[in-house]
Amino acid sequence: MPLNKHGVMIILSSPSGAGKTTLVKMLSKIDNFDISISHTTRLPRPNENSGKDYFFVDVNEFQRLIKNQEFLEYAKVFNNFYGTTRTPVIEKLDKGKNVLFDIDWQGADQIKNKKLDYKLITFFILPPSKEVLYDRLQNRDMKDKIIVAERMNQFERDVLHWINYDYVIINDQLDLCFEKINNLIKAEMNNGSKDYDLEFIRNHINKLTN
Repeated sequence: MPLNKHGVMIILSSPSGAGKTTLVKMLSKIDNFDISISHTTRLPRPNENSGKDYFFVDVNEFQRLIKNQEFLEYAKVFNNFYGTTRTPVIEKLDKGKNVLFDIDWQGADQIKNKKLDYKLITFFILPPSKEVLYDRLQNRDMKDKIIVAERMNQFERDVLHWINYDYVIINDQLDLCFEKINNLIKAEMNNGSKDYDLEFIRNHINKLTN
């Protein structure tokens, strides 16, 4: 992809378990794409490393960052705080790097409302069905049925925010989902034609919510 004077901000959001984190990691392997690493107060999952997956901090440190207005966005999700510090993101964008955000709809809204002087492309990732989402959550070190049920209940609320995104992508096959996102990013950055069927997306969301 050609370098712009400034980098582009690319947000991926989704209900828990729909695959946004995996897709962000795949996109980060493209030349000139970097992941914005969030701060969080939650405990690390198996195989997660501080400084690579998240910056794991306690609540006091997170509150200090809020007080000092260091966050570009932050939100409380499932009783834990998540946030993106502003300075590293702006530094990357000013160097022409494209920055990927793995954040929920609350953080996406905050970034959009700041109206920064950088191009922003937003994606909302959905599962092919609620049954598939349930299976993914059960297989993701979430053996506690209460936790899985909480995520499924939150899914019903999260889906309602799809309308605020530029694109909604269904993650039925990971490689195809990645290809769709990558092609749309290329089209946005180069003012090309976009293969996107909004009516199909509306019908899929109706199936998920009815």
